[in-house]
Amino acid sequence: MATINPYIHFNGNAEEAFMFYKSVFNGEFARVVRFKDFSSAGFPISEREANKILRITLSIGKNSVLMGSDTPESMGKHNENENRSKISITAESKTEADKLFKGLSAGGKVEMPMADSFWGSYFGMFRDKYGIEWMIDFRPK
Repeated sequence: MATINPYIHFNGNAEEAFMFYKSVFNGEFARVVRFKDFSSAGFPISEREANKILRITLSIGKNSVLMGSDTPESMGKHNENENRSKISITAESKTEADKLFKGLSAGGKVEMPMADSFWGSYFGMFRDKYGIEWMIDFRPK
């Protein structure tokens, strides 16, 4: 069965927010990746954004995680009065990831088709026909 975990986007203050969430949930960071960790010729990162969060994962309880990231300035700022989150589903197989992506994205707008990502996951992203934003992820063992 797939697991569903919230993924929240921030305007440069993801680390501050997640330190707060950690203090509330008493969880531990399973993963913290900064933009500078993936800087390359094909993915250049400005000095100003180097220490911003590319991905942070906070374990909550036995089976849940809260995930987030800072949005690069080149993508613009989020209107903080709007919903800035996506529902992230971690599939148990590549087949399940494809099935979920195909089903949920039907009639919607694909932002990133399912494909192998530079961080090692099989990943896709879309807005469904109701305007809800989703990310589908499968991480091979």
